[in-house]
Amino acid sequence: MLNKIASAINTVRDKTPLVQAITNYVTINDCANILLCCGASPAMCEVGAEVEEFAGFISALYINLGTLTEEQKVAAVLAAKKATELQKPVVLDPVACPVITRKMDVSRELLENAKITVVKGNIAEIKSLAGYKSMARGVDSLDEGDDAVEACVRLAKKYGTVVAATGKTDIITDGERTCLIHNGTPMLRMVTGTGCMVGALVAAAAGAVEDKWVACAAAVMAMGLAGEMTAGSMGKELPGTFRVRLFDYVYGMTAEDILKGGRIECL
Repeated sequence: MLNKIASAINTVRDKTPLVQAITNYVTINDCANILLCCGASPAMCEVGAEVEEFAGFISALYINLGTLTEEQKVAAVLAAKKATELQKPVVLDPVACPVITRKMDVSRELLENAKITVVKGNIAEIKSLAGYKSMARGVDSLDEGDDAVEACVRLAKKYGTVVAATGKTDIITDGERTCLIHNGTPMLRMVTGTGCMVGALVAAAAGAVEDKWVACAAAVMAMGLAGEMTAGSMGKELPGTFRVRLFDYVYGMTAEDILKGGRIECL
């Protein structure tokens, strides 16, 4: 599995996928920059009058509900439907859906009216979408992960999608294949937007790699391992320094780094 993930990292850099991101305003710049660092090309196109035409040019679409305006909602639905029609992968990040009913409604509308290739969220968001009780505080998960694998598998099977639940241990499943990724560092929680950046990386990988389960695992592992490498390069925990260096380590990530430092468990 590590060999496939390492190969996926190289494939993204070789293909330079164009990723359209309809994402939140808190982290939009970081999402654009992390896409550049992984070898992709970002396009933050979110105007309803433009997204259907633009869908013809993209490699993948990333939808993040973090600061969902009404225009973003309209654009996201139009873009997702058009991307589905054109058989372009769509990644949904249902930010805060456990605590805001409107975001849950929009998430379900997208899942039921478009082909969502990957649903990427924290454990509380994924469990909530799957119909399980979950604990969340705003955009943060307070869930300990009980029944998390079961919830991920159920959600993946219901919508025929790949599901990625991020947390202390990341869960990736397509309903048939499931793996746990054990890379990461607590410092990733000290910088806003690292989850959004993971979502953008997932879209980049999905736009370049045929096997979307492998693509998703590669993107999640790359961010976790880059976080570990960044934290290991610092003498003490400094969130500002960590944020800047994180981009550098994603930029410098190699297949050899994955093979040496990746930690994955296939269930």
